[in-house]
Amino acid sequence: MSTEPTRRRRRDARRRRAYLGTFAGVLGVLAVLGLAGAAASAVQGPRVTDVQVDPAAAVATSGSRLIITTNQALREIDPAQVEVTPDAPFTVDTSGRNIGLRFALPLHDETDYTVTVREVTGVGGGPAATITRTFTTPPVTAYLLQRTDRMDTIFRTDLGGSAHTIFEADHIEDYRATSAHLVISTLDDAGHARLIVTDLDGQNPRDLALPGEGLVMSLQAADRGELIGYTFSDADLGSGGTLESALYIASARDADADAAPTAVTVPGDEQRIADWRFVPDTDSILMLPYDGRLLLSAADGSGAVDLGTGIQIDGIARGSSVAVVQTPDGLVEVDLTDGTSQPLVDAAVDGLQGVVTPIPTAGTGLGADTVRQHLVLDGDDAGTHVHRVSGDGTPTRLFTAPAGDAVLQTCVSPSGRYVAITVAPDLVGNPYDAYLMPIPRSVETHIVDLADGTALPALAGFDLSWCLTPPPLSQ
Repeated sequence: MSTEPTRRRRRDARRRRAYLGTFAGVLGVLAVLGLAGAAASAVQGPRVTDVQVDPAAAVATSGSRLIITTNQALREIDPAQVEVTPDAPFTVDTSGRNIGLRFALPLHDETDYTVTVREVTGVGGGPAATITRTFTTPPVTAYLLQRTDRMDTIFRTDLGGSAHTIFEADHIEDYRATSAHLVISTLDDAGHARLIVTDLDGQNPRDLALPGEGLVMSLQAADRGELIGYTFSDADLGSGGTLESALYIASARDADADAAPTAVTVPGDEQRIADWRFVPDTDSILMLPYDGRLLLSAADGSGAVDLGTGIQIDGIARGSSVAVVQTPDGLVEVDLTDGTSQPLVDAAVDGLQGVVTPIPTAGTGLGADTVRQHLVLDGDDAGTHVHRVSGDGTPTRLFTAPAGDAVLQTCVSPSGRYVAITVAPDLVGNPYDAYLMPIPRSVETHIVDLADGTALPALAGFDLSWCLTPPPLSQ
């Protein structure tokens, strides 16, 4: 009998024992590594595996997010566990392995931000960990309009004055920047309004449909949703035309290029709009018809709520629900969430007060800080003084335009870090142009840090894209 089958069986048995031994060894090593990893996790607590943040978006708009992902599901994070340095208002949420921070206002430009989350624990227990992450925001840029006898130009500029041309036309009345487009108000050869929509770099121009042939005024853009609005009057008003200062809302989105504008329905007999604003971070509008009713409604005018009477809307601070409104009884603050109001606290400063510009704030309510102009007509202090005024009326002077110069507008940056002050030098020798929205021939925009009054280089032009409205026809 041959012994070959017996040898083969023995050889196969040895191979099986060797394989099983090796396999058991690998399992043992993996088990040890797994136990070691679990032990390490148990000792170290949650660890960061990914961080998502868009610093450029955080500077440009409110509502930007920072998302921290860890290696394990987490217990709910309380806002008291989170610190943002330098201080910035935020909300926090926890979902599975993620911690999400939503910044209520745009962040300051060129700033190192550190986010620290303390006592972070997994749902399975174990020790707590402290998570710290830092990111840097980029320089801020803005758009600026400059009119000349040769050509009107929209520039994109940084705050140091380095600018380049985005769009040119023979006649530019006004413009607004949305998150993805420029909407430019100009006139055709017949003197009728055109609204041109371009990309943010001025490319791919197209016309936005209008209600008819006429004039566009009070062009504004919402913070979100690519919505724009304007008042429209028929060109033949008085000889057949029926639209006068009628409020319309439209979309600048490419997908809505062929859509007709939406007429805002105003309750009551008076449909003409004297003043209006988009309410920041909402889909609502605040409007003043010619009869002086102060109305808060959806973007199409539906669900309008009467908030009393007014003469002019000075502004609504980004990040808040408080509007500053001129009324027959003086300046008041109106809380748009419940309709309550109170007189605006007087500033402890001499001079005739001009338009009041609220400073962005995160849900502070009534009594927030404002930027105010005060005109002093004579004496050593003659001129227009721009102050930051606290809720209790305490002023801090930021800027002075000498007597003879005119302050046309003040606009606060979305982050609340800067104020832009539009000045017409030597107004007597600086005549207004003949546009529908007239501006002196020479204008300059001064940028001032609201914290300490530091002045940045002045920019030639007006209508900085921070401004929610065009310069008023009178201050």
